[in-house]
Amino acid sequence: MKRLLCYILLVTIGIITPIACHAQEEMPSFKLAVAQMHVVGGALDANLEHAGEMIAEAAEHGAQLVLLPEAMDLGWTDPSALTMAEPVPGGKSTQLLSSMAKKYQIYICSGLTEKDGEKVYNSAVLIDPTGEVILLHRKINELDIGHAYYALGQSLQVVQTDLGSIGVMICADASTGKREIPRALSYMGADVILSPSAWAVPADHNKIDNPYGGTWWRAYKPVAKDFRVWIASCSNVGWMTGGPWKGWKAIGCSMVIGPDGNEVLNAPYGENADTILYVDIKPEPRPGQGTTWHNFWKKQD
Repeated sequence: MKRLLCYILLVTIGIITPIACHAQEEMPSFKLAVAQMHVVGGALDANLEHAGEMIAEAAEHGAQLVLLPEAMDLGWTDPSALTMAEPVPGGKSTQLLSSMAKKYQIYICSGLTEKDGEKVYNSAVLIDPTGEVILLHRKINELDIGHAYYALGQSLQVVQTDLGSIGVMICADASTGKREIPRALSYMGADVILSPSAWAVPADHNKIDNPYGGTWWRAYKPVAKDFRVWIASCSNVGWMTGGPWKGWKAIGCSMVIGPDGNEVLNAPYGENADTILYVDIKPEPRPGQGTTWHNFWKKQD
């Protein structure tokens, strides 16, 4: 079944510009690895080494796409962002991810701390099996405590791959008032939305009395169901050693929501829950595009 797909859309200062469209065949299933890794603030080399180990393990277990956390290189809002951020694609972090993608012939999506001129961005890359960065996203809905570290992004992108059409957002991008960012990616034709994240709680958080994840279920599930799209989010784990949340703990709980709006994966909670989990993803044919989505939704009522 063919469908018309607009695969890149730039949103800059309120202007929406379509870049390219083409037809796409129905996609087969693929194996996604959610690499819920331990990230140490400011420890670039150690984090990259661990990311490389997880990517290699995932590839050896048949993963075709590996998803890593937000700011995998330095940790989210770690002060090292201001001095150690690297250019994309020229920096050490991107070079490692590109070499791993090429070596194992897989796709890799990861959050990175990007330096561009005088600005630092909370960014994410999608790298294809040739080692090329085919998508660079800069976080738009950054938390207020992150503004001292990161400039804000101004665009959204969806790119066509042989795994399907993939969009990328970062963590709180999903949680605007009406979920505008994941809905925009879905309107743009995404079959799968990937979200590197960094989910943290105070040190005394009680997971029994206050289970973690409600914010993200409420953000992801309606969009996934409305647009028949997969949404996968990968958080890091470990203690935050610097920045405004110093002393908090990143606790994983990475999740994958299927196109029926149901939870397919709920990863373990905890600052030590370093693990890789696997999900078979089968993109669904888009039942709508443009204004035809509204006709589709009317039929569901």
